[in-house]
Amino acid sequence: MLPESADPLAFDASPDWTPLPDAPRLTQASVQLLREIHIVDEYGDTRSISIPAERPLTVFVDKRELVTLMTLGACPELLVLGYLRNQRLIGRLSDVDSITVDWDVSAAAVKTRAGIHDIERKTSRRVVTTGCGQGTVFGDVMASFDELKLPSAQQARIKQSTLNGMLEVMRQRNSVHRRAGSVHGCALFRGAEMLTFVEDVGRHNAIDTIAGWMMLHGVDGADKAFYTTGRLTSEMVMKAAQMGVPIIVSRNGVTAMGHELATKLGMTLFGRAANRHFLCYTGTERFDSEPEPQRPPVRVVSG
Repeated sequence: MLPESADPLAFDASPDWTPLPDAPRLTQASVQLLREIHIVDEYGDTRSISIPAERPLTVFVDKRELVTLMTLGACPELLVLGYLRNQRLIGRLSDVDSITVDWDVSAAAVKTRAGIHDIERKTSRRVVTTGCGQGTVFGDVMASFDELKLPSAQQARIKQSTLNGMLEVMRQRNSVHRRAGSVHGCALFRGAEMLTFVEDVGRHNAIDTIAGWMMLHGVDGADKAFYTTGRLTSEMVMKAAQMGVPIIVSRNGVTAMGHELATKLGMTLFGRAANRHFLCYTGTERFDSEPEPQRPPVRVVSG
């Protein structure tokens, strides 16, 4: 277990993966994650604490302004790549020639190889989503729901012991949230092995960064599980499905629309998952249960 004093990593990935040969040129413009401030607590004591250093990043695609993302800035190039992928503005890694992030002007310049076909129509309608960091989904993404195909329950499954292993890995994680709060974390697992981990001010940014990492390295989602500290909203379910990941685990709960989308897609959702506790909301056909022994009831003795 990492000591509390160790510097937290808001982005971490297995070194076993290398970028694909047609990968775009990317800057490496990660920035300071935390800022020190002074506060006064309930005891009247003044002390210094760390808070996340949220900052804007305006994305330009072929010199056309697309969106401004509020981000921690741990791995902005992968965030932009994954955002374009999950918004279905690009379909292949080779569509992008380069992503250049310059924090002096708080901008990410994306250069494509052949432009984005019909970008005006694809980005004409926006849905502002729920939650911290306020995500945005273009209307064209929601319209493509019926095109999503995920592996069958026979092809992608999870054991309860594997789920417990994932939760233990996350419990021991030295994180920005543990140090400063105010962020969400997401991780991609193969079995109980964590392949990559991202924290950002919004859960949608964290999942987009993982999508960018998967795309850069050609990682398929069929045999993977996705973990998030945030709620399982329709946006999170949709993005995980677009990444081809059929199993999602959350420390939080699920919304009605997230539940409905996951049910239609045949995805497995676990919520309220921590310390060997969980609720399986949907997709029990993918889940190999290994039930914990029932605890004896607590007897109250009156005096």
